[in-house]
Parts: sequence; C-alpha cells; structure tokens
Amino acid sequence: MAGVQTSALCIAVSNAGGLGSLPCAMLSADTLRAELQTIQAGTSNPYNVNFFCHTPPEPDIARNQKWQQALSPYYRELGLNPDEFPSGPGRTPFSADLAEVLEEFKPPFVSFHFGLPKPELLQRVKAMGAQILSSATTVEEALWLQANGCDFVIAQGLEAGGHRGHFLSHDLSVQMGTFALLPQVVKALDIPVIATGGIANANGVAAAMALGAKAVQVGTAYLLAPECTTSVIHRKALASPKAQHTALTNLFSGRPARGIVNRVMREMGSLSDCPPEFPLATAGIAPLRAKAESLGLGDFTPLWAGQNAGECLEASATEITHRLAQGF
Repeated sequence: MAGVQTSALCIAVSNAGGLGSLPCAMLSADTLRAELQTIQAGTSNPYNVNFFCHTPPEPDIARNQKWQQALSPYYRELGLNPDEFPSGPGRTPFSADLAEVLEEFKPPFVSFHFGLPKPELLQRVKAMGAQILSSATTVEEALWLQANGCDFVIAQGLEAGGHRGHFLSHDLSVQMGTFALLPQVVKALDIPVIATGGIANANGVAAAMALGAKAVQVGTAYLLAPECTTSVIHRKALASPKAQHTALTNLFSGRPARGIVNRVMREMGSLSDCPPEFPLATAGIAPLRAKAESLGLGDFTPLWAGQNAGECLEASATEITHRLAQGF
C-alpha cells in the first residue's frame, strides 16, 4: 500500500476495529515521525507499521544501460531526453534511523516484507515490546520466519497485489495461491498465521478462517476508499473491466509485483530481463510515469491490485472494515 495511503487509512481501520497499518517503505525518518504523531493523536487502538528489509544491490552500469536502451523509445515518444536517464536507490530498507524513530513511539505491531532485518535491528524492535510479523510465500519461508523471531507469519498467496514477499528463492514456480499455501503453513507452524492474497469480502475472510488463519490482511479492497490516496488514474482502472486482468511484473521496480496490465506491461512483457535489480528500476521509469500521468494516461503507472480487485468498494474504510468482519 506504499504510495496509495497515509496515516488516514491506518487510523480509520484501527478505529473501526481492525488493525490499521502504515506502509513505511517510501518514508524518510522525519516523515515517519510526523505520520506516527498523527496516528497516535487519531486513535488509541493498536496499529501496525510496515517496512521493507531487502538488501540494496550494487549499481550495475551495464544493466542500467540496458534499461535505458529499452525505455529510450518511450522517452522520445513523450518528448523526454533519454540521455537524461535518472538513477537512484528507490525504496530504502529498514534502518537504524527508522528504528530510532520507532523507539520514540513504540508501535504495538511492526511488520516486514522480504524477510526480516538484520538481527541487531530486529532486537531493537523487539526491545520496544512490539509484536513482529513478516510475509512468507512458501512453507520454507514461514518456517524460517518462525525460527528467526516472528510472532506471526503472513501467508501471502499468489493472488496478492503489490510486491511478492519472497526472500529465500526468486523462483516464481514455487509460489502458491492463498488457499493452497495457507493450510500448509498453518500445519507447519506453532505460531499464528495471517492470510493474505485475493481476500476482499466477508466470504473470503470466512474461508481463510476455516482453513486455520487467525486473521486476514487486506489491501486491494480499500483502494477506492476516500481515506486512500489512490490516484484518479488508478481509481479509474480499478473501477473498470481492466481490473480483471492483473499480472506479475518487474518493470516498475525490478521485482515481481502484481498490478493491472497496462501498455508498458503488454509491450515489453510483464517479466523482463531489462530492469536492474530491485529497487533500482524505479528511477528510470519514473519520468515516463510522471509525463504520461500529466496527460491522463496510466501507461507507465504501477496499478497495483490483487486478483480480486472487482470486489473494491467506493465506500469508507469504516464500512469496508465492518463488511469484512462479517466473515468472522
């Protein structure tokens, strides 16, 4: 949900009885501090903060040149100079600076994507009294997370929108759907399991609970809520028949993530060997996204969505949360 929500959705969900969450992968330490101040002023209920914990790759000049060459025709089409091809770190992982901010606020839940941070950072979070959650896309990853300090494991099925949480293997053939993965993870672990991926209504919640989940994690179902900062272009795509066709793509960040199929995914292929490693691909495609969006086009926009996007409601976060809770 990074990029499509701020503290407003987190507060609304927590006040409605769910566990609101703040995505922090795109936040600086100062912005994180401001958001946590807003959350603590807006709710007295528990909330979660989420971080990426990938290892930033070393820049690869040859790979970046390949990416530049692949995108150059689009640059020229939109009147951009392909020789002014930007580079940058993209999303940053959980760090000591961010841990220092968390120590000021002591959030009750802290979740991670792409495994867990370095042991010394994880111990700092545990010392705050936070419960630790992280995503697993296979039974092997779930067992690793349990052995390395997680209090809850989030079983992320292949239907889920946004970035895949895999971290032990990049082989997409080992990825499973939610309702195949969930019971296997529940059987293998001694700690509670949370289900996510394609769960967007009360029936989906009930099905996950019947298979042993102690809770569900929902993202896509909230994207049309007024508390979300989802762009007009993204909202239009979600409310259209286009939302029925999602695919995993690495074109926007360098790592597989599920989104609504758009022009660049159709023309370059959803999964390509052109982008540099995550998250270095982001900088190169960003100017195309900005220029196309200024023209009202989502041709180069990551339209993140799960496979059940048709269940999105144009309703308040409170109403959506209460509807989902009917499945308990």
